[in-house]
Amino acid sequence: MNQRNKFVKQEKLSVELINRERNLNQSPVVIWFTGLSGAGKTTLANGLEKRLLNNGIHSFLLDGDNVRLGLCKDLGFSASDRKENIRRVAEVALLFFESAAVTICSFVSPFNEDRSFARGLFPEGRFFEVFVKASIEDCEIRDTKGLYQLAREGKLLEFTGVSSPYEEPENPELIIDTTSLSVEESIEMLYLMIREKIRFEH
Repeated sequence: MNQRNKFVKQEKLSVELINRERNLNQSPVVIWFTGLSGAGKTTLANGLEKRLLNNGIHSFLLDGDNVRLGLCKDLGFSASDRKENIRRVAEVALLFFESAAVTICSFVSPFNEDRSFARGLFPEGRFFEVFVKASIEDCEIRDTKGLYQLAREGKLLEFTGVSSPYEEPENPELIIDTTSLSVEESIEMLYLMIREKIRFEH
């Protein structure tokens, strides 16, 4: 532990979550999208955020690529770096949650242990793990960046689904099979799942 950490303590802030909930007239939840690259996580996350916006719900989307261009640009894709990536993301998601925002996280997040860590930061019933399911074959077809091809050629190392494992969620709140459901159907399922939770009870 950094020596200075011994002198860091939790500060009691004047404005608490309940005050922010009242101000926004909403209660926060976290929707955590996980799945292979190309499964459709970003598409669904963007669509859900638009649906929330259209219904007057304040939200914020944390996207895997965007986070790696800033907060986590110092990390690679080894197992330890992936773990640290998700740890940082989960802690940032907690800050947005405390602001009373509906927080949408879109990350491959391939390991159950790391997703369990993220879930453990939030109150029970406020974290929704959504497994965006698609076969490797379908993901490769959708792969406009050509990442799967590069991985199979050995030019892109530690790529999830090819040279690095993906552990499917054990008990997700929702499974969305993007090979059989349309984007519109999927977003409707997501919205209905969280609609009651984001209502602020006066």
